[in-house]
Amino acid sequence: QVQLVESGGGLVQAGGSLRLSCAASGRTFSSYRMGWFRQGPGKEREFVAIINRSGGATSYTDSVKGRFTISRDNIKNMAYLQMISLRPEDTAIYYCAATNNLRSTDAGSFEYWGQGTQVTVSS
Repeated sequence: QVQLVESGGGLVQAGGSLRLSCAASGRTFSSYRMGWFRQGPGKEREFVAIINRSGGATSYTDSVKGRFTISRDNIKNMAYLQMISLRPEDTAIYYCAATNNLRSTDAGSFEYWGQGTQVTVSS
């Protein structure tokens, strides 16, 4: 079992940067693919980014490519989402999640979720 706790959210002006962190408990962190999702006001939860178990492969939704970078540290049991050039439309609650599934980026395939951290981007 994995417990996830996000941090690093906040209020930032458009064009600014934030780094989200996800602290994971448990000794099997490296056996999970880690993902970031977000849910904006009045919107469905959407996939943002995913990283494989070793950290050697990543994938992003089109709207964040070139601006967001997902990474992980399997020694520290941490996952990160570095966000630059933030836009008002990036405003959302951001969740980290863990999955044993080797392919899917669908939220339903993620077994463990954090409580979320709010990111607000002002124009």
